Amino acid sequence: MRPIAIVSLTDPGQALVERLLASMPDAEHLHRPQPFQGVVQERFLAGQRLILLCAVGIAVRTLGPVLRDKYQDPAVLVIDEHGRFVVPILSGHEGGANEWARQVAESLGAQAVITGAQRYTQPLLVAGVGCNRGCPLEPLLVLLDQTLARHGLQRSDLRALASIELKQDETGIHELATELRLPITFYSAAVLNEYSDRLSRKSEIVFRETGCYGVAEAAALAHAERLVSHDYRAELLIPKQKNADATLAIARIYGNCNT
Repeated sequence: MRPIAIVSLTDPGQALVERLLASMPDAEHLHRPQPFQGVVQERFLAGQRLILLCAVGIAVRTLGPVLRDKYQDPAVLVIDEHGRFVVPILSGHEGGANEWARQVAESLGAQAVITGAQRYTQPLLVAGVGCNRGCPLEPLLVLLDQTLARHGLQRSDLRALASIELKQDETGIHELATELRLPITFYSAAVLNEYSDRLSRKSEIVFRETGCYGVAEAAALAHAERLVSHDYRAELLIPKQKNADATLAIARIYGNCNT
């Protein structure tokens, strides 16, 4: 996944960055970098995705000399300093800037301004699941249906299920996949740990038992990001829900499914 650099030029823009960093805490923030053009071009040529809080004209004049082609150039978004509009200006389709703009706009309560020819994209939802040893189907199904109902969703909105490799032999989880007619993928604790900083809550108890800090949320995020070819992040649509026997979380990503 390509890293992100956010560049701001004004005080209102700097304040807006704080809101952006809430959903992308690993992003690099550069406020009034000097020299502006050289710093931005350097990040761009290094392959970093850019969010520029400035006028579109400034962004175009800055990046024009270093453009290569739509298959190599990273995605670039321009946002006005008040956070009203999110405009993808480079690598809209191939680099995923259009769908990334939609995600950022949603997080800000802004409007994504997509100017290129539109391809059909959709929100893809993945349910991550975990359970106690020997958990039967019923508690898993009850938790899923209750969670979906509370958020105005249906079983048919889900694209896939995911869990940890330790649960590969759990009959209840396989029965859940069969009941929902959905594929299920199991990930190693090492892969799930790559998402530890994005969990709503890290659990030391879960880590001692499984080797990762959270199963349901991490599995949902991991599989959602593998459903599409773009290199931007999935988001937790529904953080971890639980009952006495099971846990559930739902991640969302926009795009066209790879399979």
